[in-house]
Amino acid sequence: MPETTRTPQPTETGPARRSLGTGPGRLLVALYGIFTVAAASRSLYQLIAQFDRAPLAYGLSAGSALVYGFITFSLVRGGEGARRAAFACCALELLGVLGIGTWTLLDPSAFPDATVWSDYGMGYLFIPIFLPVTGLLWLRRSRTERTAA
Repeated sequence: MPETTRTPQPTETGPARRSLGTGPGRLLVALYGIFTVAAASRSLYQLIAQFDRAPLAYGLSAGSALVYGFITFSLVRGGEGARRAAFACCALELLGVLGIGTWTLLDPSAFPDATVWSDYGMGYLFIPIFLPVTGLLWLRRSRTERTAA
């Protein structure tokens, strides 16, 4: 019986499954990983020890930690599905930073304590406003590189 050779599909091996966290994406993975730990640990402590002080702010910080964690996971996982998921989460993150940043400026009384995204991430050296933009650009570039390959 002749042996048939199976051609690997792009989703199984090759560039389509390549980690998005390679090359310049490594910096994104590192930053998103750091922000995941920072936002999660800060919000966890605040939700446990100070919940009554600013539940909205602490809940939003916990939400941002989940977004950061999912983006980190997607960048490391790689593949087209993970790229699309990370792209959607980066867009959501950018909307969150812009929305919450604007809200904290317009109604500071709603936030007795800061969130990760307050004042467009001023408490985190404005990295939260630049991170999703950089992520979106990287994810878009990685799609075009993969398409050209």
